[in-house]
Amino acid sequence: MYKNLRDLSSKRFSLPKEQEVRKTIRSFTIAERAVFSFFALFFVVSGLILLLKVNGEFLVEVPTTGGKLVEGVVGNPRFINPVLAISEADKNLVSLVYSGLVRLTPQGELVNDLAANITISDNRQNYTVALHPEARFHDGNPITADDIIFTVQKIIDPAIKSPRRGNWEGVTIEKVDDLTVIFTLKQPYTPFLYNLTIGILPKHIWKNVTNDEFSFSQFNTYPIGSGPYAVKDVTRNSGGIPNFYQLEPFSAVLGQAPFIKTLEFKFYSSEEALLEAFDNHEIESLSGLSPENLAELNLKDSSILSAPLPRVFAVFLNQSKSRALLQPEVRRALDLAAPKEEIIKEVLLGQGSAIEGPLPAGSYAGNSIADLATTTEGNILEAQAILAKAGWKPNVDTGVLEKKSGSATITLSFSISTGDANELKEVANRLALSWQKLGAAIEVLSFETGDLNQTVIRPRNFDALLFGEVVGRDADLYPFWHSSQRADPGLNIALYANSKADKLLEDARSATTREKAREIYLAFSEELKRDRPAVFLYTPSFLYVAPKQVHAIDLGQLAVSQDRFLGIREWYIETDHVWKIFAEKQ
Repeated sequence: MYKNLRDLSSKRFSLPKEQEVRKTIRSFTIAERAVFSFFALFFVVSGLILLLKVNGEFLVEVPTTGGKLVEGVVGNPRFINPVLAISEADKNLVSLVYSGLVRLTPQGELVNDLAANITISDNRQNYTVALHPEARFHDGNPITADDIIFTVQKIIDPAIKSPRRGNWEGVTIEKVDDLTVIFTLKQPYTPFLYNLTIGILPKHIWKNVTNDEFSFSQFNTYPIGSGPYAVKDVTRNSGGIPNFYQLEPFSAVLGQAPFIKTLEFKFYSSEEALLEAFDNHEIESLSGLSPENLAELNLKDSSILSAPLPRVFAVFLNQSKSRALLQPEVRRALDLAAPKEEIIKEVLLGQGSAIEGPLPAGSYAGNSIADLATTTEGNILEAQAILAKAGWKPNVDTGVLEKKSGSATITLSFSISTGDANELKEVANRLALSWQKLGAAIEVLSFETGDLNQTVIRPRNFDALLFGEVVGRDADLYPFWHSSQRADPGLNIALYANSKADKLLEDARSATTREKAREIYLAFSEELKRDRPAVFLYTPSFLYVAPKQVHAIDLGQLAVSQDRFLGIREWYIETDHVWKIFAEKQ
Protein backbone atom coordinates (compact mmCIF):
# COMPACT_ATOMS: atom_id res chain seq x y z
CA MET A 1 0.00 0.00 0.00
CA TYR A 2 2.80 2.41 0.99
CA LYS A 3 4.66 1.67 -2.28
CA ASN A 4 1.55 2.42 -4.34
CA LEU A 5 1.03 5.79 -2.60
CA ARG A 6 4.68 6.73 -3.12
CA ASP A 7 4.49 5.88 -6.81
CA LEU A 8 1.29 7.87 -7.16
CA SER A 9 2.74 10.95 -5.50
CA SER A 10 5.86 10.87 -7.68
CA LYS A 11 3.97 10.43 -10.92
CA ARG A 12 3.76 13.45 -13.24
CA PHE A 13 0.41 14.43 -14.65
CA SER A 14 -0.29 16.50 -17.72
CA LEU A 15 -3.40 18.05 -19.13
CA PRO A 16 -4.86 16.42 -22.26
CA LYS A 17 -3.50 17.87 -25.47
CA GLU A 18 -0.88 19.75 -23.35
CA GLN A 19 1.87 18.93 -25.85
CA GLU A 20 -0.23 20.16 -28.75
CA VAL A 21 -0.95 23.47 -26.92
CA ARG A 22 2.73 24.03 -26.18
CA LYS A 23 3.65 23.20 -29.74
CA THR A 24 1.05 25.63 -31.06
CA ILE A 25 2.28 28.48 -28.81
CA ARG A 26 5.91 27.88 -29.87
CA SER A 27 4.83 28.16 -33.46
CA PHE A 28 3.43 31.70 -32.86
CA THR A 29 5.19 34.67 -34.33
CA ILE A 30 6.34 37.41 -31.95
CA ALA A 31 3.27 39.48 -32.78
CA GLU A 32 0.94 36.51 -32.24
CA ARG A 33 2.61 35.73 -28.92
CA ALA A 34 2.13 39.33 -27.79
CA VAL A 35 -1.56 39.28 -28.67
CA PHE A 36 -2.01 35.90 -27.00
CA SER A 37 -0.23 37.09 -23.82
CA PHE A 38 -2.35 40.25 -23.71
CA PHE A 39 -5.63 38.33 -23.88
CA ALA A 40 -4.42 35.72 -21.43
CA LEU A 41 -3.47 38.45 -18.92
CA PHE A 42 -6.77 40.22 -19.58
CA PHE A 43 -8.62 36.99 -18.87
CA VAL A 44 -6.76 36.43 -15.56
CA VAL A 45 -7.19 40.04 -14.36
CA SER A 46 -10.87 40.08 -15.34
CA GLY A 47 -11.41 36.84 -13.48
CA LEU A 48 -9.76 38.24 -10.36
CA ILE A 49 -11.82 41.45 -10.52
CA LEU A 50 -14.99 39.42 -10.98
CA LEU A 51 -14.10 37.27 -7.99
CA LEU A 52 -13.41 40.37 -5.87
CA LYS A 53 -16.74 41.91 -6.87
CA VAL A 54 -18.61 38.73 -6.08
CA ASN A 55 -16.81 38.52 -2.74
CA GLY A 56 -17.62 42.19 -2.08
CA GLU A 57 -21.31 41.52 -2.59
CA PHE A 58 -21.19 39.10 0.32
CA LEU A 59 -19.11 41.34 2.63
CA VAL A 60 -20.44 43.92 5.09
CA GLU A 61 -18.61 46.39 7.34
CA VAL A 62 -18.99 45.65 11.04
CA PRO A 63 -17.61 47.30 14.19
CA THR A 64 -14.57 45.70 15.75
CA THR A 65 -12.59 46.27 18.92
CA GLY A 66 -9.99 49.02 18.75
CA GLY A 67 -9.35 52.73 18.72
CA LYS A 68 -9.02 55.40 21.38
CA LEU A 69 -11.19 58.35 22.40
CA VAL A 70 -9.79 61.20 24.49
CA GLU A 71 -12.39 63.35 26.25
CA GLY A 72 -11.95 66.60 28.15
CA VAL A 73 -14.00 67.56 31.21
CA VAL A 74 -14.14 70.72 33.31
CA GLY A 75 -13.40 70.07 36.99
CA ASN A 76 -11.50 67.29 38.73
CA PRO A 77 -13.09 64.08 40.00
CA ARG A 78 -13.27 63.63 43.78
CA PHE A 79 -15.96 61.01 44.30
CA ILE A 80 -15.99 58.31 41.62
CA ASN A 81 -18.56 56.67 43.81
CA PRO A 82 -22.27 56.30 42.93
CA VAL A 83 -23.24 57.14 46.52
CA LEU A 84 -21.29 60.42 46.67
CA ALA A 85 -20.84 61.62 43.06
CA ILE A 86 -21.61 65.33 42.78
CA SER A 87 -19.62 66.97 39.98
CA GLU A 88 -19.86 66.30 36.25
CA ALA A 89 -16.37 64.78 36.38
CA ASP A 90 -17.50 62.36 39.10
CA LYS A 91 -20.69 61.37 37.32
CA ASN A 92 -19.03 60.83 33.93
CA LEU A 93 -16.66 58.23 35.35
CA VAL A 94 -19.28 56.65 37.63
CA SER A 95 -21.54 56.03 34.63
CA LEU A 96 -18.78 54.03 32.91
CA VAL A 97 -17.12 52.27 35.85
CA TYR A 98 -20.24 51.21 37.78
CA SER A 99 -23.39 49.36 36.78
CA GLY A 100 -26.77 49.04 38.47
CA LEU A 101 -29.44 46.41 38.71
CA VAL A 102 -31.00 47.90 35.58
CA ARG A 103 -29.69 50.30 32.98
CA LEU A 104 -31.18 52.78 30.56
CA THR A 105 -30.87 52.63 26.79
CA PRO A 106 -30.45 55.84 24.77
CA GLN A 107 -34.15 55.50 23.87
CA GLY A 108 -35.06 55.73 27.57
CA GLU A 109 -36.00 52.08 28.02
CA LEU A 110 -35.07 50.20 31.20
CA VAL A 111 -33.36 46.85 30.65
CA ASN A 112 -31.85 44.39 33.09
CA ASP A 113 -28.18 44.81 33.89
CA LEU A 114 -26.94 43.09 37.07
CA ALA A 115 -30.49 41.85 37.61
CA ALA A 116 -31.58 38.70 35.84
CA ASN A 117 -35.23 39.27 36.73
CA ILE A 118 -37.39 41.81 38.61
CA THR A 119 -40.86 40.97 39.90
CA ILE A 120 -43.23 43.70 41.07
CA SER A 121 -46.07 42.88 43.49
CA ASP A 122 -49.68 43.67 42.66
CA ASN A 123 -49.74 46.56 45.14
CA ARG A 124 -46.56 47.96 43.52
CA GLN A 125 -44.79 48.18 46.87
CA ASN A 126 -42.55 45.10 46.68
CA TYR A 127 -39.78 44.67 44.10
CA THR A 128 -38.09 41.27 44.13
CA VAL A 129 -34.75 41.34 42.32
CA ALA A 130 -32.90 38.19 41.27
CA LEU A 131 -29.25 38.88 40.50
CA HIS A 132 -27.52 37.46 37.44
CA PRO A 133 -25.34 34.58 38.69
CA GLU A 134 -22.48 35.60 36.35
CA ALA A 135 -22.33 39.21 37.56
CA ARG A 136 -18.78 40.16 38.59
CA PHE A 137 -16.85 43.19 39.81
CA HIS A 138 -13.75 44.33 37.96
CA ASP A 139 -11.56 42.43 40.44
CA GLY A 140 -13.37 39.18 39.63
CA ASN A 141 -15.41 38.91 42.84
CA PRO A 142 -19.07 37.91 42.39
CA ILE A 143 -21.84 40.44 43.00
CA THR A 144 -24.21 39.27 45.71
CA ALA A 145 -27.22 40.48 47.67
CA ASP A 146 -24.84 41.76 50.35
CA ASP A 147 -23.36 44.26 47.89
CA ILE A 148 -26.83 45.57 47.00
CA ILE A 149 -27.83 45.95 50.65
CA PHE A 150 -24.50 47.61 51.54
CA THR A 151 -24.89 50.20 48.77
CA VAL A 152 -28.46 51.12 49.73
CA GLN A 153 -27.56 51.35 53.41
CA LYS A 154 -24.78 53.80 52.60
CA ILE A 155 -27.16 55.93 50.54
CA ILE A 156 -29.75 56.23 53.31
CA ASP A 157 -27.22 56.64 56.15
CA PRO A 158 -27.50 60.32 57.23
CA ALA A 159 -23.82 60.32 58.25
CA ILE A 160 -22.78 59.73 54.62
CA LYS A 161 -24.85 62.67 53.29
CA SER A 162 -25.49 61.07 49.94
CA PRO A 163 -27.16 63.42 47.42
CA ARG A 164 -29.33 60.43 46.42
CA ARG A 165 -30.74 59.86 49.88
CA GLY A 166 -34.02 61.63 49.12
CA ASN A 167 -35.01 59.09 46.49
CA TRP A 168 -34.55 56.20 48.93
CA GLU A 169 -36.45 57.50 51.94
CA GLY A 170 -39.02 55.00 53.15
CA VAL A 171 -37.44 52.11 51.20
CA THR A 172 -36.36 48.99 53.07
CA ILE A 173 -34.32 46.13 51.65
CA GLU A 174 -34.29 42.48 52.68
CA LYS A 175 -32.01 39.61 51.72
CA VAL A 176 -33.77 36.46 50.57
CA ASP A 177 -30.63 34.56 49.56
CA ASP A 178 -27.21 35.35 48.12
CA LEU A 179 -28.71 36.30 44.75
CA THR A 180 -32.11 37.73 45.73
CA VAL A 181 -33.26 40.89 47.50
CA ILE A 182 -36.66 42.48 48.08
CA PHE A 183 -37.19 46.24 48.11
CA THR A 184 -40.27 47.33 50.06
CA LEU A 185 -41.85 50.76 49.67
CA LYS A 186 -44.15 52.41 52.20
CA GLN A 187 -46.41 53.44 49.35
CA PRO A 188 -46.44 52.93 45.57
CA TYR A 189 -43.83 55.02 43.80
CA THR A 190 -44.01 54.62 40.05
CA PRO A 191 -40.50 55.95 39.22
CA PHE A 192 -38.81 53.60 41.73
CA LEU A 193 -37.37 51.43 38.96
CA TYR A 194 -35.12 54.35 38.01
CA ASN A 195 -33.58 54.11 41.49
CA LEU A 196 -32.27 50.69 40.51
CA THR A 197 -29.91 52.24 37.96
CA ILE A 198 -27.66 53.33 40.85
CA GLY A 199 -24.18 51.80 40.65
CA ILE A 200 -23.39 49.01 43.10
CA LEU A 201 -20.44 49.25 45.48
CA PRO A 202 -18.32 46.16 46.25
CA LYS A 203 -18.85 45.46 49.96
CA HIS A 204 -15.62 43.47 50.21
CA ILE A 205 -13.72 46.63 49.24
CA TRP A 206 -15.64 49.16 51.33
CA LYS A 207 -16.72 47.20 54.42
CA ASN A 208 -13.75 48.28 56.55
CA VAL A 209 -14.12 51.97 55.65
CA THR A 210 -15.85 53.89 58.45
CA ASN A 211 -18.45 56.57 57.84
CA ASP A 212 -15.94 59.23 58.84
CA GLU A 213 -13.45 57.87 56.31
CA PHE A 214 -15.99 57.20 53.57
CA SER A 215 -15.56 60.46 51.64
CA PHE A 216 -11.76 60.36 52.02
CA SER A 217 -11.15 56.76 50.94
CA GLN A 218 -8.72 56.06 48.10
CA PHE A 219 -11.43 53.92 46.52
CA ASN A 220 -13.20 57.16 45.54
CA THR A 221 -10.35 57.86 43.13
CA TYR A 222 -9.33 54.26 42.36
CA PRO A 223 -12.80 52.76 41.96
CA ILE A 224 -13.73 49.13 41.41
CA GLY A 225 -17.16 48.63 39.91
CA SER A 226 -18.85 46.29 37.44
CA GLY A 227 -19.54 48.65 34.55
CA PRO A 228 -18.51 48.37 30.89
CA TYR A 229 -15.15 50.05 31.58
CA ALA A 230 -12.55 49.50 34.30
CA VAL A 231 -9.88 51.93 35.47
CA LYS A 232 -6.49 51.05 33.99
CA ASP A 233 -4.39 54.06 34.91
CA VAL A 234 -4.65 57.24 37.00
CA THR A 235 -2.22 60.15 37.15
CA ARG A 236 -2.22 63.11 39.52
CA ASN A 237 -0.99 66.66 39.20
CA SER A 238 1.61 68.26 41.45
CA GLY A 239 -1.07 68.92 44.06
CA GLY A 240 -2.02 65.25 44.22
CA ILE A 241 -5.35 65.75 42.45
CA PRO A 242 -6.27 63.22 39.73
CA ASN A 243 -6.13 64.87 36.31
CA PHE A 244 -6.02 61.85 33.98
CA TYR A 245 -7.93 58.56 33.83
CA GLN A 246 -7.44 55.76 31.34
CA LEU A 247 -10.22 53.18 31.06
CA GLU A 248 -10.30 49.83 29.30
CA PRO A 249 -13.24 47.53 28.47
CA PHE A 250 -14.29 45.08 31.18
CA SER A 251 -14.15 41.71 29.45
CA ALA A 252 -16.58 40.06 31.90
CA VAL A 253 -19.26 42.77 31.70
CA LEU A 254 -22.79 41.44 31.36
CA GLY A 255 -24.16 41.95 27.88
CA GLN A 256 -22.20 43.39 24.99
CA ALA A 257 -18.66 44.56 25.71
CA PRO A 258 -17.65 48.00 24.33
CA PHE A 259 -15.84 48.27 21.00
CA ILE A 260 -13.64 51.26 21.81
CA LYS A 261 -10.49 49.83 23.34
CA THR A 262 -9.29 52.87 25.27
CA LEU A 263 -11.13 55.78 26.86
CA GLU A 264 -9.05 58.61 28.28
CA PHE A 265 -10.34 61.50 30.37
CA LYS A 266 -8.40 64.71 30.96
CA PHE A 267 -9.61 67.34 33.39
CA TYR A 268 -9.34 71.12 33.19
CA SER A 269 -9.95 73.99 35.56
CA SER A 270 -12.19 76.02 33.25
CA GLU A 271 -14.05 75.99 29.96
CA GLU A 272 -11.36 78.25 28.51
CA ALA A 273 -8.70 75.68 29.34
CA LEU A 274 -10.91 72.94 27.89
CA LEU A 275 -11.31 74.83 24.60
CA GLU A 276 -7.58 75.49 24.41
CA ALA A 277 -6.91 71.77 24.88
CA PHE A 278 -9.32 71.00 22.03
CA ASP A 279 -7.62 73.52 19.73
CA ASN A 280 -4.24 71.99 20.63
CA HIS A 281 -5.56 68.49 19.80
CA GLU A 282 -4.99 67.29 23.37
CA ILE A 283 -8.59 66.06 23.48
CA GLU A 284 -11.06 64.91 20.82
CA SER A 285 -14.44 65.24 22.53
CA LEU A 286 -16.04 67.53 25.07
CA SER A 287 -19.46 68.38 26.45
CA GLY A 288 -21.19 71.04 28.51
CA LEU A 289 -20.01 73.61 26.01
CA SER A 290 -21.42 77.13 26.17
CA PRO A 291 -23.24 77.98 22.91
CA GLU A 292 -21.18 81.12 22.31
CA ASN A 293 -18.01 79.04 22.10
CA LEU A 294 -19.26 76.86 19.25
CA ALA A 295 -18.27 79.40 16.61
CA GLU A 296 -14.69 79.47 17.91
CA LEU A 297 -14.06 75.75 17.54
CA ASN A 298 -12.23 74.19 14.62
CA LEU A 299 -14.70 71.45 13.78
CA LYS A 300 -13.05 70.12 10.64
CA ASP A 301 -12.76 66.58 12.01
CA SER A 302 -15.58 66.82 14.56
CA SER A 303 -19.36 66.87 14.75
CA ILE A 304 -21.72 68.70 17.08
CA LEU A 305 -24.53 66.60 18.51
CA SER A 306 -27.38 68.10 20.52
CA ALA A 307 -30.30 66.84 22.57
CA PRO A 308 -32.85 68.37 24.96
CA LEU A 309 -31.66 68.24 28.55
CA PRO A 310 -34.36 67.88 31.26
CA ARG A 311 -32.80 70.51 33.49
CA VAL A 312 -34.43 73.57 35.00
CA PHE A 313 -32.43 76.77 35.43
CA ALA A 314 -33.94 79.23 37.85
CA VAL A 315 -33.12 81.84 40.46
CA PHE A 316 -34.04 80.29 43.81
CA LEU A 317 -35.04 82.91 46.38
CA ASN A 318 -33.98 82.39 49.99
CA GLN A 319 -36.67 84.28 51.87
CA SER A 320 -35.08 83.42 55.21
CA LYS A 321 -31.93 85.40 54.29
CA SER A 322 -33.42 88.45 52.57
CA ARG A 323 -36.30 90.52 53.94
CA ALA A 324 -36.78 92.06 50.52
CA LEU A 325 -37.34 88.65 48.92
CA LEU A 326 -39.84 87.81 51.66
CA GLN A 327 -42.23 90.34 50.12
CA PRO A 328 -44.62 88.68 47.61
CA GLU A 329 -44.80 91.74 45.35
CA VAL A 330 -40.99 91.72 45.02
CA ARG A 331 -40.94 88.08 43.93
CA ARG A 332 -43.73 88.78 41.43
CA ALA A 333 -41.92 91.82 40.01
CA LEU A 334 -38.61 89.96 39.69
CA ASP A 335 -40.32 87.11 37.85
CA LEU A 336 -42.09 89.51 35.51
CA ALA A 337 -38.94 91.51 34.69
CA ALA A 338 -36.66 88.51 34.06
CA PRO A 339 -35.43 88.84 30.42
CA LYS A 340 -36.01 85.21 29.47
CA GLU A 341 -36.39 85.77 25.73
CA GLU A 342 -33.18 87.81 25.68
CA ILE A 343 -31.32 85.10 27.58
CA ILE A 344 -32.48 82.37 25.20
CA LYS A 345 -31.56 84.33 22.06
CA GLU A 346 -28.38 86.12 23.10
CA VAL A 347 -26.78 83.95 25.78
CA LEU A 348 -27.90 80.47 24.74
CA LEU A 349 -27.94 81.39 21.04
CA GLY A 350 -31.25 79.62 20.68
CA GLN A 351 -30.02 76.43 22.36
CA GLY A 352 -32.76 76.32 24.99
CA SER A 353 -36.43 76.90 25.79
CA ALA A 354 -37.97 79.41 28.18
CA ILE A 355 -40.07 78.01 31.05
CA GLU A 356 -42.47 79.42 33.59
CA GLY A 357 -42.58 76.53 36.06
CA PRO A 358 -40.54 73.78 37.75
CA LEU A 359 -40.78 71.23 34.91
CA PRO A 360 -38.32 71.08 31.99
CA ALA A 361 -39.69 72.33 28.68
CA GLY A 362 -41.49 69.54 26.86
CA SER A 363 -41.73 67.14 29.79
CA TYR A 364 -45.47 67.74 30.09
CA ALA A 365 -47.75 69.83 27.92
CA GLY A 366 -48.50 73.23 29.33
CA ASN A 367 -45.26 73.97 31.19
CA SER A 368 -43.17 75.73 28.53
CA ILE A 369 -43.47 79.18 27.01
CA ALA A 370 -44.07 79.05 23.27
CA ASP A 371 -44.02 82.80 22.78
CA LEU A 372 -43.45 85.65 25.21
CA ALA A 373 -46.38 87.95 24.55
CA THR A 374 -44.94 91.21 25.85
CA THR A 375 -41.59 92.91 25.45
CA THR A 376 -39.04 93.11 28.27
CA GLU A 377 -39.63 96.88 28.44
CA GLY A 378 -43.35 96.33 28.86
CA ASN A 379 -42.74 93.76 31.58
CA ILE A 380 -40.45 96.14 33.46
CA LEU A 381 -43.05 98.90 33.40
CA GLU A 382 -45.66 96.51 34.77
CA ALA A 383 -43.26 95.29 37.45
CA GLN A 384 -42.44 98.86 38.47
CA ALA A 385 -46.15 99.56 38.85
CA ILE A 386 -46.58 96.50 41.09
CA LEU A 387 -43.78 97.64 43.37
CA ALA A 388 -45.02 101.24 43.50
CA LYS A 389 -48.52 100.08 44.43
CA ALA A 390 -47.05 98.03 47.30
CA GLY A 391 -45.33 101.09 48.74
CA TRP A 392 -41.79 100.81 47.37
CA LYS A 393 -40.15 104.19 46.76
CA PRO A 394 -36.65 105.15 45.55
CA ASN A 395 -34.15 106.44 48.09
CA VAL A 396 -33.41 110.07 47.27
CA ASP A 397 -29.65 109.53 47.54
CA THR A 398 -29.11 106.02 46.09
CA GLY A 399 -32.15 105.55 43.87
CA VAL A 400 -32.61 102.05 45.36
CA LEU A 401 -36.20 101.17 46.23
CA GLU A 402 -37.18 101.11 49.90
CA LYS A 403 -40.30 100.22 51.82
CA LYS A 404 -41.39 101.00 55.35
CA SER A 405 -42.23 97.96 57.46
CA GLY A 406 -43.27 99.03 60.92
CA SER A 407 -40.40 100.95 62.44
CA ALA A 408 -37.88 99.40 60.02
CA THR A 409 -37.02 100.11 56.41
CA ILE A 410 -36.54 97.31 53.87
CA THR A 411 -34.12 97.96 51.01
CA LEU A 412 -34.58 96.18 47.69
CA SER A 413 -31.02 94.87 47.70
CA PHE A 414 -29.71 91.31 47.44
CA SER A 415 -26.99 89.19 45.83
CA ILE A 416 -27.20 86.50 43.15
CA SER A 417 -24.84 83.56 43.76
CA THR A 418 -23.97 81.24 40.88
CA GLY A 419 -21.24 79.08 39.36
CA ASP A 420 -18.20 80.42 37.56
CA ALA A 421 -19.22 79.11 34.13
CA ASN A 422 -19.36 81.92 31.56
CA GLU A 423 -22.94 81.12 30.62
CA LEU A 424 -24.16 81.34 34.22
CA LYS A 425 -22.28 84.57 34.91
CA GLU A 426 -23.70 86.15 31.74
CA VAL A 427 -27.25 85.10 32.66
CA ALA A 428 -26.77 86.48 36.19
CA ASN A 429 -25.46 89.79 34.84
CA ARG A 430 -28.40 90.19 32.46
CA LEU A 431 -30.83 89.47 35.28
CA ALA A 432 -29.04 92.02 37.46
CA LEU A 433 -29.25 94.69 34.74
CA SER A 434 -32.94 94.07 34.20
CA TRP A 435 -33.77 94.09 37.92
CA GLN A 436 -31.69 97.21 38.47
CA LYS A 437 -34.12 98.96 36.12
CA LEU A 438 -36.79 98.23 38.73
CA GLY A 439 -34.73 100.08 41.32
CA ALA A 440 -33.03 97.05 42.91
CA ALA A 441 -29.38 96.92 43.99
CA ILE A 442 -27.98 93.60 42.78
CA GLU A 443 -24.56 92.05 43.38
CA VAL A 444 -23.46 89.01 41.34
CA LEU A 445 -21.23 86.49 43.16
CA SER A 446 -19.62 83.60 41.25
CA PHE A 447 -18.07 80.50 42.78
CA GLU A 448 -16.09 77.49 41.59
CA THR A 449 -18.40 74.48 41.32
CA GLY A 450 -17.09 72.63 44.36
CA ASP A 451 -17.02 75.79 46.46
CA LEU A 452 -20.55 76.70 45.35
CA ASN A 453 -21.85 73.36 46.51
CA GLN A 454 -19.98 73.20 49.82
CA THR A 455 -20.13 76.80 51.04
CA VAL A 456 -23.26 78.18 49.37
CA ILE A 457 -25.81 75.50 48.43
CA ARG A 458 -25.46 72.93 51.20
CA PRO A 459 -25.62 75.46 54.06
CA ARG A 460 -28.21 77.52 52.09
CA ASN A 461 -25.91 80.51 52.42
CA PHE A 462 -27.30 82.79 49.70
CA ASP A 463 -29.91 85.48 49.04
CA ALA A 464 -30.70 84.30 45.53
CA LEU A 465 -29.12 81.35 43.74
CA LEU A 466 -28.91 80.96 39.96
CA PHE A 467 -28.64 77.22 39.55
CA GLY A 468 -29.70 74.29 37.38
CA GLU A 469 -31.72 71.42 38.80
CA VAL A 470 -31.44 68.03 37.10
CA VAL A 471 -35.07 66.95 37.15
CA GLY A 472 -34.44 63.73 35.24
CA ARG A 473 -36.48 61.62 32.87
CA ASP A 474 -38.99 60.59 35.56
CA ALA A 475 -39.76 64.29 36.31
CA ASP A 476 -40.03 63.58 40.05
CA LEU A 477 -40.20 67.01 41.73
CA TYR A 478 -40.44 65.70 45.29
CA PRO A 479 -36.69 66.01 46.10
CA PHE A 480 -36.66 69.63 44.89
CA TRP A 481 -39.82 71.06 46.42
CA HIS A 482 -41.19 68.93 49.28
CA SER A 483 -40.82 70.65 52.65
CA SER A 484 -39.07 67.58 54.09
CA GLN A 485 -36.18 68.21 51.69
CA ARG A 486 -35.31 71.74 52.86
CA ALA A 487 -32.25 70.73 54.89
CA ASP A 488 -29.08 69.31 53.32
CA PRO A 489 -28.77 66.76 51.73
CA GLY A 490 -32.29 67.52 50.51
CA LEU A 491 -32.52 69.48 47.26
CA ASN A 492 -35.23 71.97 48.22
CA ILE A 493 -32.77 74.85 47.92
CA ALA A 494 -35.55 77.49 47.88
CA LEU A 495 -36.55 76.25 51.37
CA TYR A 496 -40.11 76.05 50.08
CA ALA A 497 -42.84 74.88 52.46
CA ASN A 498 -46.50 74.49 51.54
CA SER A 499 -48.71 71.69 52.87
CA LYS A 500 -50.95 71.64 49.80
CA ALA A 501 -47.91 71.45 47.53
CA ASP A 502 -46.48 68.64 49.66
CA LYS A 503 -49.66 66.60 49.20
CA LEU A 504 -49.58 67.09 45.43
CA LEU A 505 -45.95 65.96 45.28
CA GLU A 506 -46.75 62.86 47.32
CA ASP A 507 -49.70 62.02 45.07
CA ALA A 508 -47.58 62.46 41.93
CA ARG A 509 -45.10 59.86 43.18
CA SER A 510 -47.81 57.21 43.34
CA ALA A 511 -49.59 58.16 40.10
CA THR A 512 -50.20 55.04 38.03
CA THR A 513 -50.20 56.76 34.65
CA ARG A 514 -48.23 59.55 33.01
CA GLU A 515 -51.46 61.43 32.29
CA LYS A 516 -52.39 61.38 36.00
CA ALA A 517 -48.90 62.57 36.94
CA ARG A 518 -49.26 65.38 34.39
CA GLU A 519 -52.51 66.59 35.97
CA ILE A 520 -50.96 66.59 39.44
CA TYR A 521 -47.76 68.36 38.38
CA LEU A 522 -49.65 71.07 36.53
CA ALA A 523 -51.72 71.68 39.67
CA PHE A 524 -48.50 71.80 41.68
CA SER A 525 -47.02 74.28 39.20
CA GLU A 526 -50.01 76.59 39.70
CA GLU A 527 -49.56 76.38 43.48
CA LEU A 528 -45.89 77.21 43.09
CA LYS A 529 -46.71 80.12 40.80
CA ARG A 530 -48.85 81.70 43.50
CA ASP A 531 -45.98 81.56 46.02
CA ARG A 532 -43.13 82.31 43.55
CA PRO A 533 -40.24 80.85 45.56
CA ALA A 534 -38.11 80.97 42.39
CA VAL A 535 -37.82 82.78 39.08
CA PHE A 536 -37.88 80.04 36.45
CA LEU A 537 -35.81 80.81 33.36
CA TYR A 538 -35.02 78.08 30.83
CA THR A 539 -34.32 74.49 29.89
CA PRO A 540 -31.00 74.18 28.00
CA SER A 541 -29.97 71.93 25.13
CA PHE A 542 -27.07 69.54 25.65
CA LEU A 543 -24.17 69.99 23.21
CA TYR A 544 -21.58 67.30 22.60
CA VAL A 545 -18.55 67.62 20.33
CA ALA A 546 -17.18 64.27 19.14
CA PRO A 547 -14.70 63.20 16.45
CA LYS A 548 -16.19 62.01 13.17
CA GLN A 549 -14.18 58.81 13.45
CA VAL A 550 -16.43 57.67 16.30
CA HIS A 551 -19.57 56.08 14.89
CA ALA A 552 -22.99 55.04 16.26
CA ILE A 553 -23.21 57.80 18.88
CA ASP A 554 -26.88 58.04 19.84
CA LEU A 555 -27.57 60.70 22.48
CA GLY A 556 -31.21 59.69 22.60
CA GLN A 557 -33.28 60.95 25.53
CA LEU A 558 -30.79 62.56 27.86
CA ALA A 559 -31.72 63.18 31.47
CA VAL A 560 -28.25 64.21 32.64
CA SER A 561 -25.09 64.93 30.68
CA GLN A 562 -23.47 61.58 31.53
CA ASP A 563 -26.39 59.88 29.78
CA ARG A 564 -24.48 60.46 26.56
CA PHE A 565 -22.63 57.28 27.54
CA LEU A 566 -25.79 55.14 27.76
CA GLY A 567 -25.00 53.74 24.31
CA ILE A 568 -21.21 53.56 24.79
CA ARG A 569 -21.22 49.81 24.11
CA GLU A 570 -22.34 50.52 20.55
CA TRP A 571 -19.80 53.26 19.77
CA TYR A 572 -16.96 52.16 17.52
CA ILE A 573 -13.91 53.48 15.68
CA GLU A 574 -12.37 50.43 14.00
CA THR A 575 -14.23 48.26 11.50
CA ASP A 576 -13.76 44.93 9.77
CA HIS A 577 -15.34 43.25 6.74
CA VAL A 578 -17.02 39.87 7.10
CA TRP A 579 -19.47 37.86 5.06
CA LYS A 580 -23.09 38.76 5.68
CA ILE A 581 -23.89 35.34 7.04
CA PHE A 582 -21.37 35.79 9.86
CA ALA A 583 -22.53 39.36 10.58
CA GLU A 584 -26.11 38.12 10.95
CA LYS A 585 -24.98 35.47 13.42
CA GLN A 586 -23.35 38.18 15.54
